[in-house]
Amino acid sequence: MVDDQSLVEKVLDGDMRAFRLLIDQNQNLVSHMVGRLIKIEEDHEELCQDVFLKVYDKLGEFNFKSRLSTWIATIAYRMSINYLQKKRIEIAKDLDELNASELNKVINSATPESAMESQDMEKFLLIAIDHLPIHYRSVLTLYHLQERRLDEIAEIMEMPLGTVKNYLYRGRKLLKESLELHLNKESLI
Repeated sequence: MVDDQSLVEKVLDGDMRAFRLLIDQNQNLVSHMVGRLIKIEEDHEELCQDVFLKVYDKLGEFNFKSRLSTWIATIAYRMSINYLQKKRIEIAKDLDELNASELNKVINSATPESAMESQDMEKFLLIAIDHLPIHYRSVLTLYHLQERRLDEIAEIMEMPLGTVKNYLYRGRKLLKESLELHLNKESLI
């Protein structure tokens, strides 16, 4: 595996195989980051491609103060948020108004298929995460699915570390309460 500095230098020298390697190493990260925010498949694919085009265009500005993957995740997150704002999709939902029973209702009433899928706890949790406000969803995805450190998440999302910790705590709490409601509902059946 090539270290970040060597990889960046090769890409900046015009080595397209190195750029392909950069894409391969970060494709899952970008897809996860964009996919947790953008649900329309065509838009998701296009935005992922746009992220790597932007990475290529801005790679000369990368200053190695963070890991390359953190910098790329930041670009993916910003571009996803910009997409949502451009499409006028609600981002800043009042995070205090959401509670576990409301989350559970949304999850279980979305479609009959999602209710059936929720029999599998992992799928249920992924569905539940998808219905959280964007900032909770992003923090939980980066922390649990991408295994990022809290300071990296704060950098990616351009938020204070305390806010990231709060979102992680509150998102977990909502998921826990929703899971408890779901399990209680199943035990009554």
